[in-house]
Amino acid sequence: MWGLIDPQIRTECKPILSNCDHFSLIWSQIGRAKGQRVTASLDDSDELTVSNGRTANVIMARLRRAIESGVYADGDQLPAERQLAITFGTARSTIRKVLDQLEQKRLVTRRVGSGTFVNYAGPLHEGMENIADLVSPLQLIETRFAIEPYMTRLAAIHATRGDIDAIENVLRRLEAPDIDQDLFTQLDSEFHLELARCSRNPLIVRMYQQVNMVRLHAQWDRMKTLILSPEKIAAYNSQHRAIFEALRQRDVPGAADLVSRHLEQARQDLIGADTL
Repeated sequence: MWGLIDPQIRTECKPILSNCDHFSLIWSQIGRAKGQRVTASLDDSDELTVSNGRTANVIMARLRRAIESGVYADGDQLPAERQLAITFGTARSTIRKVLDQLEQKRLVTRRVGSGTFVNYAGPLHEGMENIADLVSPLQLIETRFAIEPYMTRLAAIHATRGDIDAIENVLRRLEAPDIDQDLFTQLDSEFHLELARCSRNPLIVRMYQQVNMVRLHAQWDRMKTLILSPEKIAAYNSQHRAIFEALRQRDVPGAADLVSRHLEQARQDLIGADTL
């Protein structure tokens, strides 16, 4: 739909599309700028006008296109269920069904008490899977040193209350007493990706998604087995907790310094494991 609007109008309306609270405002602002009713087709049969009687599939297609075309960027919060129901002229139960489908497709994440957030940064660049075979664990740590300290500074500046709650939720799962190596690795990646999202920089988020893709590559299995003892997991989580507290207190230099120390510990552990 975005590609069918005049380029000049797209430029004028971009701030609106980035910050508005629901779709009716999007359409009304674009319509006034264009001087006419804006319609676009999802496919050969569906017209994008807001009216009653929308099926879940059509609403699903519209929201998915809004996410994939960048109307809602990665990390953006979608309108509340009530607002979406009003906009699409349907019941909230239908909207909940649509959001369930989007979550199943991993296009959004839903945070209890906070709302629904976009979890899509576009398709990964072709060939990114191959680079994981070329990057050693130490090279990956070097890359994280280049990204994460300043990323965490931005996170401490820009994190919202909802962001803080989301990170704390991941941290609590990390600190579960019965956590195993695989779940720790998954949640550790999620913890740092949440920091990236807090930066409010889509390029940083995209880069960190690629970092995580390399981190979860099969070549890490041996290192994970050698390094992640229960004692080491507890030590890493202690560092995670300290980073989180600095973030919550808006301690910008402190949060960045703690991440640097965390990465240095990971680097030393990798060096030690590599000699075994």
